[in-house]
This record gives sequence, C-alpha cells and structure tokens, in this order.
Amino acid sequence: MKWKRTLAIIGLVLICSLYLIALVSAFSHGAEAKKWLMAAIYSTVVIPAFIYAGQLVIRVIRPDDKHNGTDTTNKEQ
Repeated sequence: MKWKRTLAIIGLVLICSLYLIALVSAFSHGAEAKKWLMAAIYSTVVIPAFIYAGQLVIRVIRPDDKHNGTDTTNKEQ
C-alpha cells in the first residue's frame, strides 16, 4: 500500500509544480505562459493515467501481494 501513496504524492507534486510554473509565467508576462498552461492542463490528465497504469502493471507483476485486496486464494472457507 505504501507504493500507491508514494506514486500519488509524486503525481501531486508534478501537477502542482506545473501549475505553479504556469501561474508565475503568466504573472511575469512570459512568452511561454500559454505553453506552460497547456502543459499543466495536459499533465492533469496524463500523469494520473500513467500512475494508474503503473499500479495496474505492479498488480499484474505481483498478484500475490496481500495489500491489494485481490488475492482470494487465502480466504478461509
């Protein structure tokens, strides 16, 4: 479960930093302000999608992980 939290924090930091750069660039009237804003909007969709895909890959690679809740072989009947 710890790796999910780590991936979420990394994604949050990336998205927030892109929005911060876009905001600072807009207030400083930078020529690249529109490009930074488009990158931030694009990343708002793409970064969570990559994190979700990474979680799916990890779940497929290690299906016996007891923390993901999908292991039904160890249930007592």
